[in-house]
Amino acid sequence: MAGHSQFKNIMYRKGAQDAKRARMFAKLAREITVAARTGLEDPAFNPRLRTAIAAARQANMPKDNIERAVKKGVGGDDDTTYEEIRYEGYAPGGVAVIVEALTDNRNRTAAEVRAAFSKHGGSLGETGSVNFMFDRKGVIRYPADTADAEAMFEAAVEAGAEDAQSSGGGHEVICAPNDFHEVRETLEARFGEPERAALDWVPQTTVPITEDQAATLMKLMEVLDDNDDVQSVAANYEISDEVLEKLSATG
Repeated sequence: MAGHSQFKNIMYRKGAQDAKRARMFAKLAREITVAARTGLEDPAFNPRLRTAIAAARQANMPKDNIERAVKKGVGGDDDTTYEEIRYEGYAPGGVAVIVEALTDNRNRTAAEVRAAFSKHGGSLGETGSVNFMFDRKGVIRYPADTADAEAMFEAAVEAGAEDAQSSGGGHEVICAPNDFHEVRETLEARFGEPERAALDWVPQTTVPITEDQAATLMKLMEVLDDNDDVQSVAANYEISDEVLEKLSATG
C-alpha cells in the first residue's frame, strides 16, 4: 500500500466512525465555503468549488449541508477568515509527509501539527523541505469492475490523462493539475462518478517501512487526520501486504 492517498481512505482506520464522519463533513464544508468565497458562486465557472462539491457528494454529504456551505461562502454571513497552510516534515523511517490545512488560527494549527509529529517520532520541517519529492497531480479512482484495464487506459489517454494504472483494487488515473477538471468530466461522462477525484501530492518514489515504523506512522496519520484544521495528508511510505494485515488485525 503506497501512501499518497489521503489517510481517510486507508482501511487501517478504526474508532468512532460517526464522529469521524462528522469531522469529514465539517472539513468538506469548510473547503466548499472557502471555494465559494474566493471564486464564483456557480460551480461551472469555479473549478475549485466544483471539485469541493464533487468530493462532498462522493462522501455522501447531505445536499442541504452542501448548499449551506456554499451560501455561507457567497453570502459572507460568517466573517471567519481561513488561511491555507502547508506543513512538511518527516515521520519514522524517513517517510516524508505533507499536511495541508485550512485554519482560522495559524499559531494553534502549527502547534498542534508540530506536537503530533514530535509525539510520534517525527519532526516538522520548513516549507519546501520535502515537497520536492512529490508531484502535484490530479488523481481519479474508479472501482475495478468499472471497466477492464485496457478500456480504462484508452479512455484515460483520450481524456488527456498522463497515465492509468489498474489492479485488483481498482483503477487510478493520473493527470496534470491543469487538466484535472477536463479529464474528470470526460471520464464521468463515460463511466459515471468516480470513487474519488482530487488534486494529490504523489510521491516520486516510496520508502518501505517496518511493522513498528508503520504502526507509529499510522498513529501519526490518524492524529493529523482527526485535526479539524487538516484537510489532507500525503506521505511517501510503502507498506507490504503482510505488515498491513498484521496492523489491521491488531487495530
